[in-house]
Amino acid sequence: MANQKEMQKKITTSLSRVIDPELKIDIVNLGLINQVTVQGNRAIVDLTLTTLGCPLTKILENDIRNQLLSLSEIQEAEVVLTWEPAWNRGRLSPYARIALGL
Repeated sequence: MANQKEMQKKITTSLSRVIDPELKIDIVNLGLINQVTVQGNRAIVDLTLTTLGCPLTKILENDIRNQLLSLSEIQEAEVVLTWEPAWNRGRLSPYARIALGL
């Protein structure tokens, strides 16, 4: 198994492949990931969405799980939807700000 730093990099790279279908930007650059916890071969992702009642919730959850399970070190993946801290534009990466014209 990869060390913790390598594993975090693998997970971040994997999650950056999950694209928000409406905004066409990945969830890492959108600042939707609060935290990722790895316990053995299980990854738990705390996810915040931009709005309550987002119609893409299930799509994003499934894409996150699929990306994490594509890593050989991860056998279980869980997505926990949280609203604290609330998402705001300050969570956008510089790349996302430019892509969104902000």
